[in-house]
Amino acid sequence: MTSTDRTTGTVTDRATSAATAVVDFDQVSKSYGAVHAVAGLSLALHPGETVALLGPNGAGKSTALDLLLGLRKADSGTVTLFGTSPQEAIAAGRVGAMLQSGGLMEEVTVRELVTLACALHPRPYAVSDVLAGAGITRIADRMVNKLSGGQEQRVRFALATAGANDLIVLDEPTTGMDVTARQAFWATMREQARQGRTVLFATHYLEEADAIADRVLVLHRGKLLADGTATEIKAKAGARRISFDLTGPDGLTGPGGVIDEEALRGLPSLSSLSVSGATVRMQSHNADATVHALYGLGVYPRNLEVAGLGLEQAFVAITEAEEARTA
Repeated sequence: MTSTDRTTGTVTDRATSAATAVVDFDQVSKSYGAVHAVAGLSLALHPGETVALLGPNGAGKSTALDLLLGLRKADSGTVTLFGTSPQEAIAAGRVGAMLQSGGLMEEVTVRELVTLACALHPRPYAVSDVLAGAGITRIADRMVNKLSGGQEQRVRFALATAGANDLIVLDEPTTGMDVTARQAFWATMREQARQGRTVLFATHYLEEADAIADRVLVLHRGKLLADGTATEIKAKAGARRISFDLTGPDGLTGPGGVIDEEALRGLPSLSSLSVSGATVRMQSHNADATVHALYGLGVYPRNLEVAGLGLEQAFVAITEAEEARTA
C-alpha cells in the first residue's frame, strides 16, 4: 500500500512509513454502540514532532489517545508505536503519558510518588531532576492530597517524564495551571522535542496549540479533518478577519450612533458579523471585495484592520463548515 507525504507530496510505501513512525494509525475504528468515536483514522507521527490534537467535544480525541496507549482495543485497523504494539512500547519505557482521568496516590508525599515512578521506569532519570523539571521541588515533601489542582497537574507531568521516553502523550496538560506554570511547562516540552522526542498533546487552549505545536491535527466525529502546521490550518479556513470603528455622522450610523447592521450584512463574501458598541468585527472569504464594498457604501471606517484568522477562529470555521456539509 502507498501513501502521500502530507508536506512533500512524495508517494511512499505505507509499510516503510509505519516502520519508521513513532505512532502509526492504519484505518483505525472504534465504536460504542451506534456512536463512531474513531472512524477509519489513519495518521503517522515522527521523531521530534510536537503535535497538537484538536477537536470539539465528542470528536474522538480521548478515544484516540486511549487506543494509542493500549487502554482500549480497536474494532478494526491497527495501532503501532515504534513498529510494535502499544503494550510492548510502554513496557520498554518508550512512552510517558499524562491523562485527565485517574487519580493520584494520596497517602504519600510528592517525592515518594515520583521516586516510585522513577524506580519503575526501565530508563529512569534522577528523582531530583524529575522534580526540578516539573517545577515541584518546593512541594516535594507535601502530601499529595494537600495539593491544588495545578500542583496535581505538575505531579502528573513529573510521573509522565520520570524516564527517557521517546514519546510523551499529554491530555489537557495545563488545565488548572496558572500562567507562570504553563509557560514553564511548555518550555520543558520544547526542550523534550529538541532532544528528538515526540510530544503529542490534546488541548482546549488553542492559543497553546498555535504557539507550541509544529503540527496540528483536527479531529471531527472520529475522522481526521485537517493536518498541517498552524499556518496551514488557518489558510485552510479560507477567511480573514476585518475590524473597524464606525462613529459620528457615518452613513451607517443612525440616531444615537446606532450602527445599521442590515446594511453591513449586505456586504459581499461575508461569513460572520458582530457589532459591539461602535466596533464592527467580521469574517470574509474575500476581504478585498468586502472592504471595497464597504467604502462603496459611502462610509469611512476608522482603525481598519484586516488579518488572517487566529487558530481558534480557523478551527471554528473548519468544523462548522464540516457540520454544514454533513448535515
